[in-house]
Amino acid sequence: QVQLVESGGGSVQAGGSLRLSCAASGISYSTKYMAWFRQAAGNVREGVAAIYTAFGSTYYADSVKGRFIISRDNAKNTLYLQMNSLKPEDTATYYCAAGEGGFTYFPFQNVKYNAWGQGTQVTVSS
Repeated sequence: QVQLVESGGGSVQAGGSLRLSCAASGISYSTKYMAWFRQAAGNVREGVAAIYTAFGSTYYADSVKGRFIISRDNAKNTLYLQMNSLKPEDTATYYCAAGEGGFTYFPFQNVKYNAWGQGTQVTVSS
């Protein structure tokens, strides 16, 4: 059973930074994608950043490109999301996810994410 536990959320003023962590357990060899999604109040869930674990290739939503960095520490079985230059529109609940599939240029659309964490809240004030 795959288990994902997020941490690191909190409140920060615009322009500040936060680092989210996702502790993973039970991940099999077939798990090829790890990703961060977010959902703001009144909005649909959207992909933020993804990493193809076989190569370390990364993908970012246009809204966060240049500000966020996704990374993974294999020794600690932990996924990270470094968030810099935060904006009020980044306010949302952030979720860690894991999925299967071959390499794709559209990991948010083409990957089936079958494991999810419970989420961690990020609030950015103006």
